[in-house]
Amino acid sequence: MEQSPRAWFVEWLDGFLSESLGRGSPLELGRARLLVGVCWALLAVDLLILLPALVNPSPWSIRGVGTVCAVGFGGALVLLRRARSTRGLSLVLCSLLTAGTMTSTLHMKSLVVATHAGLMLVPVVSVYLLGWRLGLLFSVLASVNVGLVFPLLTWGSLEGSQAMLCVFAALYVLCAWLVGWLFISARDEAQTRMEQTLRTQRESEAKLVSLIESTDDVIFSLDTQWRVLAANDAARQLVWRVSRKKLEPGETILSEVDPGTWALRQASLRRALDGERAREELVLSVEGRPLTLELTVNPVRGEGGPVVGVTLFGRDISARKEAEVRLGEMHRSLVEVSRQAGMAEIATGVLHNVGNALNSVNVSAAVVTERLHGLHVTSMSRAAELLDEHTENLGRFFTADPRGQQFPAYLKVLASQLSKEREAVLSEMDTLRQSVEHIKAVVSMQQRHARSTDVAELLPVPELLDDALRLHALSLERAGIQVRREYAQVQPVWVDRHKLLQILVNLLGNARHALLESGREDKLLTLRVARVGERLRIEVVDNGVGIAPENVERLFTQGFTTKKDGHGFGLHISALAAEEMQGSLSCASAGLGEGATFTLELPTGETSARARPPVAGVALRT
Repeated sequence: MEQSPRAWFVEWLDGFLSESLGRGSPLELGRARLLVGVCWALLAVDLLILLPALVNPSPWSIRGVGTVCAVGFGGALVLLRRARSTRGLSLVLCSLLTAGTMTSTLHMKSLVVATHAGLMLVPVVSVYLLGWRLGLLFSVLASVNVGLVFPLLTWGSLEGSQAMLCVFAALYVLCAWLVGWLFISARDEAQTRMEQTLRTQRESEAKLVSLIESTDDVIFSLDTQWRVLAANDAARQLVWRVSRKKLEPGETILSEVDPGTWALRQASLRRALDGERAREELVLSVEGRPLTLELTVNPVRGEGGPVVGVTLFGRDISARKEAEVRLGEMHRSLVEVSRQAGMAEIATGVLHNVGNALNSVNVSAAVVTERLHGLHVTSMSRAAELLDEHTENLGRFFTADPRGQQFPAYLKVLASQLSKEREAVLSEMDTLRQSVEHIKAVVSMQQRHARSTDVAELLPVPELLDDALRLHALSLERAGIQVRREYAQVQPVWVDRHKLLQILVNLLGNARHALLESGREDKLLTLRVARVGERLRIEVVDNGVGIAPENVERLFTQGFTTKKDGHGFGLHISALAAEEMQGSLSCASAGLGEGATFTLELPTGETSARARPPVAGVALRT
């Protein structure tokens, strides 16, 4: 590539500098380059002045000063190859320049020489090389020389306008110093700010590097061609563990890791290059074990907004995934246990109802047996035997025999008695049949509900609520609990029969327990069914012992219970079952002794209300 003139000139100037000056700060390097350039320029001018002076006779002072300046400028160029600082050589240069200017002006006594444009080099060079203080010293010397000393020496030969020209020349020298000082001040301030900014940037970079290197997350910085620009230690270790290769900057990440194993889809990177944030999960095989990474690909925008690269963040979520699997298994086990617990509670209700019905059957069977033993069958047998004895003379027996005369009345009375006894036996048999039908209905209901699990059905909720109430009917009746039904006209909804029945049986059992503990006479259990918007609301309200305010929020927590013999399992499982049906279970109570209201809300839509599969970490609403 062809070198530009400026680059060539800068390289030429750097050839006169020592290695120490070449590695110096940008400000010091600039001074050194200026010093080289000024020395060469002044040396060239000095030679142009000396050559005519050597040919034509001229004052010795001019030749002496020119010679001294030439030697000084040349010596400075030589010493720059060994110097470590430009301060001393700059002071020599400015001294020679100022002295040469003053000597030429005083000896030649020429207005042209005194006000020559070369005089402006003194403030410009001295301020830039030595700073504003020493620059002011040299500028004042040059200004006094041209504005005061020269006019005094040539007082008689100068006109008024020429004297004013000298004064203005002196003022322009001071103005040049002022401009140089302002420039140097601005430059120094900018340099200070730049150094402070660079220091802050380096500190920020150090903190960022420390932060990136201290994290266990995988971090890659990629360009638009997916080449690695930078990576933290965790990323390098991951590449080594996966591919047994050392990650080198500039190489494509897909070349370092088996694409089939890494599975970093190009679509995600392309979305990031289009300015979108992409996220995905990646499963790797590391040393024979699965490693799950949560990858986040973020675009990196350059100045003006275009995407110039991407940043890839990867977090190891293997432990979280394993925990989720274990939690899912625990949840499924919990749901299964809850199902069994619900079925056990339902079975308990069934056993209570069947047991009570069997008691009725036993009583009815005993009464029927007793009535059968008390039937006047023997009287009928004796009447038949009496007729057999008088078969040949029945007419005389009915007319002459006193027993025969009473026989028709006896049969009439006997028939009436047998009819009464028959009605009593039939009544008891009907009671026995009703008890058997009740047993059949309860068992059939239990079998019907037991068959339904994790399947959504279109069911009339009030009927299901009555089924749950039927399991507690006898215990509620014995406890003197009045049941009030407030059912609105609602359409059947899609629900899981088993889960809903389990929730209702648990809520009714808790209400019965709360009413029994209250000890009040007017025990009331109210059941409400209504549609509120797109939700079906079921309320179980009791006027029992109530719930303390501090316990309301904890009711659905696993293991929490207010019963002496409770296990803190029922409401937690009921809340989980409600969540799995995309519903909610909540509780409200005004306090102890004020009763409680449990509200179950379910969606009414077919698709939204279908039971969902168990998921880990179900959030409970209280």
